[in-house]
This record gives sequence, structure tokens and C-alpha cells, in this order.
Amino acid sequence: MPSIAHDPEHRLWVLSGPGSSYVLHLDDAHRLRGLHWGPRLTLDQAVSLLNYPAPGRRSFEDPADGTLDLDTAGAMRYAHAGVQVRFPDGVRDLEPRLIDHAREDGELVLLFADRHYPLTIETHYRLRTGTDVLERHLVLRHTGGAADGPITVVRADSATWVLPRLRDYRLSQVRGQWSAETRLARTALPYGETVTTSRQGTTGHQYNPWVMIDDGHSTEEHGPVWSCALGWSGGWKLTAQRLPTERVTVSAGFGHDPITRELVPGEELVTPVCSGAYTEGGFGAASRLWHRYVRDHVLTHPDELRPVLYNSWEATGYDIDVTGQIELAEKAAALGVELFVMDDGWFGARTHDAAGLGDWAPNPERFPDGLTPLVDRVHDLGMGFGLWVEPEMVNPDSDLYRAHPDWVLHHPHRRRTEHRNQLVLNLARPDVAAWLHGRLDELVTKNAVDFLKWDMNRPFTEAGWPDAEGDPDRLWTDHVHALYTLLDRLRADHPDLRIESCSSGGGRLDLGILARTDQVWASDNTDAVDRVKIQHGFSQLYPAGVMGAWVTDSPNPYTGRSVPLDFRFHVAMTGVLGIGGDLNHWADGELARAAELVAAYKAVRHLVQLGEQYRLTGPGETTAVQYLASDGQETVVIALRHARHFGHRDPALPLRALDPAVRYRDTATGSVHHGAVLLTHGLPLDLDADDHASTLVHLVREPA
Repeated sequence: MPSIAHDPEHRLWVLSGPGSSYVLHLDDAHRLRGLHWGPRLTLDQAVSLLNYPAPGRRSFEDPADGTLDLDTAGAMRYAHAGVQVRFPDGVRDLEPRLIDHAREDGELVLLFADRHYPLTIETHYRLRTGTDVLERHLVLRHTGGAADGPITVVRADSATWVLPRLRDYRLSQVRGQWSAETRLARTALPYGETVTTSRQGTTGHQYNPWVMIDDGHSTEEHGPVWSCALGWSGGWKLTAQRLPTERVTVSAGFGHDPITRELVPGEELVTPVCSGAYTEGGFGAASRLWHRYVRDHVLTHPDELRPVLYNSWEATGYDIDVTGQIELAEKAAALGVELFVMDDGWFGARTHDAAGLGDWAPNPERFPDGLTPLVDRVHDLGMGFGLWVEPEMVNPDSDLYRAHPDWVLHHPHRRRTEHRNQLVLNLARPDVAAWLHGRLDELVTKNAVDFLKWDMNRPFTEAGWPDAEGDPDRLWTDHVHALYTLLDRLRADHPDLRIESCSSGGGRLDLGILARTDQVWASDNTDAVDRVKIQHGFSQLYPAGVMGAWVTDSPNPYTGRSVPLDFRFHVAMTGVLGIGGDLNHWADGELARAAELVAAYKAVRHLVQLGEQYRLTGPGETTAVQYLASDGQETVVIALRHARHFGHRDPALPLRALDPAVRYRDTATGSVHHGAVLLTHGLPLDLDADDHASTLVHLVREPA
């Protein structure tokens, strides 16, 4: 059980999970310090930290810089401040003092009030059962009256994490772009402020709102790792700061420069949750902790196996009609597919990408009897029915835009930038949000829709709201809150509906959207070779059970690379398997082999989607991933080798976390292996000599 211990005499709190502690101390100046983040400590042990000598003051440096858990701008502190405001009279400094605290049900709340101005700040810390992940957020409240005027919140980071002194500092994060998302990068943390951010209105393809920090010597299996992740699906900013004093903090929150937020009297601002964790056991242990946390405390249906899906996009593009979709559905069902998803082109005047977006009714020429004949046939084939939608967007050439041109983000006297022939609807407007909910609710109800692929194919531009009452900048946050409310309402109204988050691939991937969806489309790039690196970076924080991965045609329609069918399947099997190729052009032998591989995936998907993941090797000549059942009774290994050199055989692959005293049987060959030998000498690989060879090995524990 998590615990929160308090020593009132020393004004110290210890928040402890199963294997770690986070220690807070309020000093004599009412500054809240992060005293310890690391291995678990008792209250007495934590109090003893106060006996350590404080760093001496040096000219132009405040020793508090880099040590404050609630880091507010003011005095002689010149480092990054997680909370920055501007009062109506122009004063920017904050002087918070603790006025109350409360502990209840695994949550600690510390209440601070500014010494003079009508502003309070609540710092919330929540411990969940069975995890070392600590959840944090702030609540800023304007406590004044009408005569006090608005307070401008310049920055309100959800959390500032104070790291211990290490012998060095290394930063791990993912970087990317469209069709090249979530590629892992590990670099020495430079001095100064290292800022990653999204100003796009979505999480973004370029970076993802999480970081891991170690001392430069941790590996996949060994060493301590400190990590944090922000649960927010709009603009965000994360600052990793290394001071010349060798103090390091990581501060993360929603919003981005230069967007601010005004608080009027009586109003409060609640920041999204930023979660953090300390782990031992290297990056692999850190990832597994985050995977368990996502399954146990983020996802709505964590124990539900995601179905094998077929998506029609790459087979048809916009050339879509009821007859062609039924033919594809029949071919997909023959492969063992469980969910048929019809992609773009089914609605309005959507015969190309410049028209119809926003008019969510079936195209009468392509679907003269509506979607019912297709939906009924899909259900008769034993599959669920899914639809592609892009609810937050509109084409200027649409009935919706012609009726409501004021519903999009725009500024007066400025052009409306189109991207992909689209503009962004302003969901912060209550009338837009209400209309959209009604339209989607009708669509799902009328057509018995089981699954929505929810896309979002462009960033914000001209993010204005000319007729807004009050602060127009609030649309940056209110749009996301309206999106969350819309998703929550749809799921409440339709408990069996499942939703995939997509934003031109992996542009909306974060803990906030995962709390309201069931899986994420990791990238529009379905090239299996590229996907190895994309999916490796994805796995650093997010579990395989939420990662959509497709098998598409060869040569790949995006990269032009030719890859064997088995390799394409095995790469996609390391996540939630989908098929997106044009089945009309697959040879009979390919269709037969695809059916075998779908059946093989179904036999092990409980391990892939719900098991513990071990990255046996990183993306290189051979990439291998192991998934282990929680009870240790079975495991599956997927190995992917790009090329064999000099005629050498593939080396055996040492496995992880098996019982050395028992034996494991290969379900395909019947071969039996000793656990101790698999752990030390490894699993022999019998891969073809051709490039892009791969295999799946399913091992089950032999009875004693």
C-alpha cells in the first residue's frame, strides 16, 4: 500500500510507493523543497537528510535554485520557474506561504497563498496502489473580488521534479516527424534549459511529453532511471534544466510560449496530471513500470484483448462504394480478421480530400441505402464494424462550412491557412461541441458502429476566437477539455464503442488521450523496417496493447521498400495487429499464409498485449522482443533480422525473467529448453538466410 508520512515538527512529508520515496520539506522561508527522489526511506531516515549541510550562497546564485518542488518566480531565483504569473498592477513575483495541508486516500494536498495578492496554489500528490508512479497537478485559484481584476497565468507547470545529484546526467526522449515518429534519442544533458514543446494544438509528431534521466551509465537491464510524463493532448512544454551547481530539475505542463491564461475573480485553473517515477533495473524496468501503470490506472478497458482489424484505406483510397467494401470485408473475414474499418471517403461529397469533411452522412451515390447493407454484412461475417472520422476538421467546400464559417479557428483581418484543404473547428465553442456530439452520437447509434478511428490531420493555425467572451487564448486549453468531454460522453452513451486515437499517425499520443481511447495509431508509415525503430521508441513509455500496427503491401506504398510477408506480419505482431493491404491483389499463397499468421498472433496476443515486455535487443541488425505472462507460465519471442553477414549463423538469444529450474516447450516444434540455459546461453534462432528474416517462438512451461 502507498503511504504518506508527515513530521509536523520538521515540516516534512514522505510519499512512498512499493520501492521508492519522494520527500518534501518546507523550509523557514516557506519554500517547498524536493529533498529526495529515489529508493524508499522511512520517516526517520528522511528527517536525517536535514542534517546534511546546505550549499553556501555564492554571488548571483540562490542555493534554492534547482531544489524547489513548487518553483515560483521571485526574489533572486533566476532559473526556470514552473509557476509564473502577472498581477493586475504588473507585479510578477510570487511569495507563497503554506496555510494548510490534507492527507486522504493516498493523496497529499498542500495549500499555499500569496502573502499579499488574492491567489492560492494547491499542490496535489497522488499515490496509486501497486505502483511507484506518483501523480501530480496544481490548482491555481483567484480568491479576490470583482474589483481585483484578472490575474494572468504566464506559466503553470503541473510538476517540477527535483533530481538527486548524479555523477552525470543523460536525457532520453523521442523525436520525430510525420511518418517517422517516436524515435529514441539519448544524449548528454547540456547545461542550461533544454526545452521540448508542441505549439500545434496537439501532442505533436516532433516530440512526446515524457523524458527519462539517468547518470549516463544505465542500460536496458541495469541502473537507476528517473522519468516523468505529462497527460495532455494539446500544446505543452517540458523543461529539463541543468544548472552550473549540478542541480537538475524537470518541469512539465500544458500550454506553450507565448500563450497565457487569465484568471478572473472566483475562477480556478486545474493543470493536467504529470506523473513521475524512480526505478531500478535500467530502462527496461522503467518501461515495464509505465506499461503496468497505463494498464492499471489509465486505460478504461485494460484487460480487454484488442481485435485484429482490417482497414480499407490503402486498398481503395477515395474510390469507395458499398460493393467494394463488402468484397474487402469478405476477404478480411476469411483471414480471421475480427474488426472491419472503413476509412475516409464514405461521407458527403468526399470523393477527394478537398470536399465534404464535416458532412457526416453517407454519400448517397456510393451508399444509396446508407451504411446498413455494409454494416449488416460485416456483422454477419462475425466482425465488428468501424468507421474513420475526423470530427475536429472541416473542408471549406462543405455544407457545414458554408452554414457556419465562424465555427473555425480564425483571426479577423487574417487569411485562413488551409492545410490538406482543411480548417480546424473551434471545439471550445459550446455550440460547436454540442453539434458535434449530436452528430457523432447519431452516426454511432444509427449504424451500430463498434469502433471509431478518430483522426486529426492538421495543427492549429490562426488560433483565434473573435467573438469570445474574456480571454481568447483559453481556446488552446478549452478545445482539449471539450475534446475530452466529447469522448467521455460518447463512451458513456455507447459503452461498447471502442476508439483509436490518430493524428496523421502518432501526432496525438499521450496519457491524457489514452484515458479516453483504447489504442493509438503509431504512425502513417507502415514500412516494416521503419516501424521497428518507431515501435522501439513507442515502447519506452507506452505498452504494446495500445499500439496499432498494420501489415500493408509490398513494395510499401510510402517508402517503396519490398519486405517479405512474414517479416511484415511479425513486426506488426509486436503491437495490436492490423491489416491494411489491398487484399484484391494478394496472391492465393499470400492470403493462405496471412491466415496462418493471424491465427498465430491470436494464440499469443494475450502475451503481447497484456504481458511484461522485455526488449532483448535494440533496433540493429537483429531486433528481438519477449513478452512474458504475469504468472510466468508462457512467453513469446519475436525476432527480426535485417541481414546476415559473412554467412555467420544467428547467435542464440538470451531470454529474460524465466524460471531457471523449469523447462519450456516450443509449441510449434515441440523442442524443450531448460530455463537456465535459455537465460544464459539463449534461444537458438533458425532464421532464413534471406534479408528481413523473422520468427515467432511461443514457449510454455512444462509441468513439473
